[in-house]
Amino acid sequence: MPFELFIGLRYLKAKRKSTFISIITFISTAGVALGVMALIVVLAVMTGFEEDLKDKILGTNAHVVVTHNGTPMEDYQQIMAKLKGFKGVQAATPFIYNQVMLSSGKNVSGVVLRGIDVRSDRQVTKLSKSIVEGSLDQLDPVMGSGFGAKPGLVVGKELAKHLGLIVGDAVNVVSPMGNITPLGMMPRMKPFHVVGIFNTGMFEYDSTLAYISLAQAQAFFDLGDTVTGIQLKVDDVYHTGELVRAINQTMAPEYYARDWMQMNRNILFALKTEKMVMFIILTLIVLVAAFGIASTLFMVVMEKTRDIAILKSMGATGLSIMKIFVLEGLIIGVIGTILGVASGLLIALNLEPIINVIEKATGLNFFSKDVYYLDHFPSLVVPSDVVLISITAVLISFIATLYPSWQASRMLPAEALRYE
Repeated sequence: MPFELFIGLRYLKAKRKSTFISIITFISTAGVALGVMALIVVLAVMTGFEEDLKDKILGTNAHVVVTHNGTPMEDYQQIMAKLKGFKGVQAATPFIYNQVMLSSGKNVSGVVLRGIDVRSDRQVTKLSKSIVEGSLDQLDPVMGSGFGAKPGLVVGKELAKHLGLIVGDAVNVVSPMGNITPLGMMPRMKPFHVVGIFNTGMFEYDSTLAYISLAQAQAFFDLGDTVTGIQLKVDDVYHTGELVRAINQTMAPEYYARDWMQMNRNILFALKTEKMVMFIILTLIVLVAAFGIASTLFMVVMEKTRDIAILKSMGATGLSIMKIFVLEGLIIGVIGTILGVASGLLIALNLEPIINVIEKATGLNFFSKDVYYLDHFPSLVVPSDVVLISITAVLISFIATLYPSWQASRMLPAEALRYE
């Protein structure tokens, strides 16, 4: 063991008269541990929230959407076949997208109505896996709705709750794009039966989306054999930009492609920015602890003035003296980081049960799904984040040791012993 490390460890063991310094050392270590723990827990929640939100977005929406420039897309079967030829495309499905109102009794709600081809949609989205009541197959005109002459409609769980709907209930779909009659423009209205209820876990989707079959959508909106666009599923959801550029270069200006990141740019940018800001803010806790480490070292240097002078008289260099106090400060930082990582991982990996216990004990609701869009408290520990936090904490602790250690290394033996 190098003598600098040996002496640094000895200095951490306070004597009876150095109890105050020992308390400051403990506070500095606890400060580093608290900062590291807070960083790990908060970043795990932010990452979990981001990944869960991405999973909900990708489960309901396609990876890439191709639309015609402002008009319905004709010959969409040929366009689908062409799009499937692009590298990375796994599957494609047509869709129709429009805004309507759903009316059930005295309840009315504005929703986004999507017309889908049930069989090909299964290959592109995860809607079929989100069905909690009824069946998505009932939308398929080949299978029939199972409710007489009325066509089928699938609604979100929150929308069904708002309108008071259950599977089998009748609901009127009203389109603002009406028919011209002798009495003027009349809204287009058609009765449907609820054949399924889905739950994506994302409040925004579950309260504003409804689905009908592609054929029913074409008939209701009087679109003929046209669609709004085509949805694509790709191999790698994080490299859709290259596919979008290839489609736009090949099929522009008549057709335009966008990926899921572009369509959800605002919320993804907000999440990434918030995560970065939280990292910077919580790093300040570690910085405060670093000042405690520096204060500890300054007091140790003042107390060990005589020891420093003796070491220098025995031949120790200024660099060796500096190493002693740098190592002492680093030991404090490393111990605090290890404790912070251990406690942070313990909390982050068991966060949802901990939150549930606190909510039951206090009666408070810390996580409202109509505010945060999700129905549970997400937490995801990323090893690279833990490594980055640990390196940052140790680095800050190291920087905090430099000035007091440098001051100790400049001390002259004669000056140090003058008043001893």
